[in-house]
Amino acid sequence: MLAVNAIEVFYGESRILNHLNLTVGEGQVVCVMGRNGVGKTTLLKTIMGLLAPRQGTIVFDGREIGGLTPYERARLGMGYVPQGREIFPSLSVRENLVLGARRKRPTPASLDYVLSLFPALSQMLDKRGGDLSGGQQQQLAIARTLISDPKLLLLDEPTEGIQPSIVQEIAGVLQRIKQERKRSILLVEQYLEFARSICDRFYVMEKGAVALEGDRGAFRIDEVSAFLSV
Repeated sequence: MLAVNAIEVFYGESRILNHLNLTVGEGQVVCVMGRNGVGKTTLLKTIMGLLAPRQGTIVFDGREIGGLTPYERARLGMGYVPQGREIFPSLSVRENLVLGARRKRPTPASLDYVLSLFPALSQMLDKRGGDLSGGQQQQLAIARTLISDPKLLLLDEPTEGIQPSIVQEIAGVLQRIKQERKRSILLVEQYLEFARSICDRFYVMEKGAVALEGDRGAFRIDEVSAFLSV
């Protein structure tokens, strides 16, 4: 599904990603963890085409996509939920979803699907996005991305600053997506119990490179948390 091969990314002359390798298999949930500033968000932005690597390749669904724009990558089946949500606060929930569908209106089936994942949004379709709570905005951001039916969902810290009840709802949604096996998920996450509960494979980053990786059975909270402590 996705293969990131030896990419190097710089901000100016500062190297942020250093010869980094990562793979996401078909239907897999892969979690990326690490302290603030190690390059996790940079990794997602590079995969999505918002940043360009100086070296290395990114292969998605059998195709090298290094020369493609973010819009072209989205059309191939990538969906990105950035840190901070970035919904349109002055638009209604319905209008945010329409924009996510990238057409005049979402199909009834796609709208029904995302509202089945986040039923609370069905009561808020005419409410402005900016009037929603932080947790509700996160649900809307994920729904807005899913309504375009991506093959690969990129999520940047979806539980950050969210009340525990909605964290549990988001966890349930990701578990359902995983069970459907229709798409893969690459998730940046700091909440270790959440990551271990959902992942098939994990990567821990340090100084722009992979310091630890393995499958779910090798995930040890104490071992991973040692890389996250200051």
